[in-house]
Amino acid sequence: MNLSSQLIQRTLRLPRPLTRKVTVERDLRVPMRDGVMLLADRWAPQAADGSLPTALVRTPYGRRGPLGGLFGRALAERGFQVLLQSTRGTFGSGGVFDPMRREREDGLATLDWVREQPWFGGSIVLTGPSYLGYVQWAMAGQFPPDVKAMIPLVTESALTLEFLRADGLSLETPFGWGVMIAGQERRGALLRQLALNGKVRRALRSLPLGQADVAAIGRRSDYIQDVLGYSADAPRWAVLDHRDQVAEVTVPVSSIGGWYDIFLPGQLLDYQILQSAGRTARLTIGPWTHTSPGAFRTSMQETVGFGLAYACGEEPSPRAPVRLYVMGEEAWRDFDSWPPRGYAASRFHLRPGGILAGEPPAESEPDRYRYDPADPTPAVGGVRLSGKAGRVDNAALEARADVLAYTTEPLSQDTEVIGEVSAEIWFRSSLPFADVFVRLCDVDSRGRSRNVCDGLVSLSGANEISRAAVRLWPAAHRFRKGHRIRVQVSSGAFPRYARNPGTGEPHASAVSLRAADQEVYHDPARRSAVILPVRQAP
Repeated sequence: MNLSSQLIQRTLRLPRPLTRKVTVERDLRVPMRDGVMLLADRWAPQAADGSLPTALVRTPYGRRGPLGGLFGRALAERGFQVLLQSTRGTFGSGGVFDPMRREREDGLATLDWVREQPWFGGSIVLTGPSYLGYVQWAMAGQFPPDVKAMIPLVTESALTLEFLRADGLSLETPFGWGVMIAGQERRGALLRQLALNGKVRRALRSLPLGQADVAAIGRRSDYIQDVLGYSADAPRWAVLDHRDQVAEVTVPVSSIGGWYDIFLPGQLLDYQILQSAGRTARLTIGPWTHTSPGAFRTSMQETVGFGLAYACGEEPSPRAPVRLYVMGEEAWRDFDSWPPRGYAASRFHLRPGGILAGEPPAESEPDRYRYDPADPTPAVGGVRLSGKAGRVDNAALEARADVLAYTTEPLSQDTEVIGEVSAEIWFRSSLPFADVFVRLCDVDSRGRSRNVCDGLVSLSGANEISRAAVRLWPAAHRFRKGHRIRVQVSSGAFPRYARNPGTGEPHASAVSLRAADQEVYHDPARRSAVILPVRQAP
């Protein structure tokens, strides 16, 4: 057991434990308000005297195995008792798992139950990543006074709604998650999941998409059907959206995310809401994807430092409200706010001949490419839950005929981009329905192009010249002297985003694919550009 404890300490880079002697009470029954019982495990030091704060972790992914060690043991050795609870309908808990729909009521009922236990020490800290972080936000605005802090990691208060935009359906992540949860409690689930990967890839290419769940797992998935059938603004999803409660959170919040995380835009919006409301909050964004070990390690360090301090009525070690890893510089930097002050919106214009420059373009013909959804422009690196996410070499992508690239001259000095990134692309398609995907890249002195951030928007009426407003992922990146800034324009990133069939049919029922001829304009009347928050670095 000490070997496990030492491995956790080294892996998470945590301070030495107060004790390595920990006990576990299994399968505690926690009643919900409708009579359903949820199961939980309680980890605590053997010598616990009833005064320790409780770290509450609510998860749909099970209480045993790595989760138990990483949360239960790591935190119980360092001053907490830990309640690790399986959410409704998962891993022995009663009821039916209907993702994200019952987490507010069940979470608040769990808090009430904890406060009535003889071992309760008077304070509660909420912690955990992704879905485990969303359940924290689900209770926002109704915390009892015993909740002292929350540490949400790679998550946000309106989980999944970014994926379901009518103007840009993110397909791969919600579909892959739906497949995973459909089989996670079967024997050998991990091996089965690996075996399913090929089926999932083939299913995502199937038509109609409404049958892709059956192709992947052999049966229908209510969650996947909802994803395909309802856009983010549909009443079906309203109960999942807790953004209007974020400003009511009065407990200190330490929010941790990654530049290539699937939930980053919503997480930064949550922080801005807390910031505007004058709440005690800090933000840490690292060079991470959704599953990067460094992100989890940082959240556990914050739970032991930030969370435990507030649970004990103390102040954590002081630091700036915002700590960002600046890509390109490859260094951590501290700021007072998000977005930081002092970064002016600067337009980098697309120009003929594949040029990107600050000067507006002269009269010129549009650039053209053909997009064929039967051979869709692939997703390469970037914001993905599965596959090779994060920064990658874009050479093969930029060599495709359906990808346009616009590049600056080598920079005469370092150029720093920190904040919200967007693009305005004047565009026309031969079809009324089309997508515009924009990616910002850093091209080094050897000519290697690596992605910084990107985004996609779906258009209707695309057969008329119009301005496509594309919101890219936020970024913190320093383009080094001698490097070049590059912007890609294409019409997809499959399977991260659902391919646009070009027909206007709903994603779930579309059965035909139409290729389209696309035009990107760059002239004095139609100044296509990427808009970057820039400060010239000293």
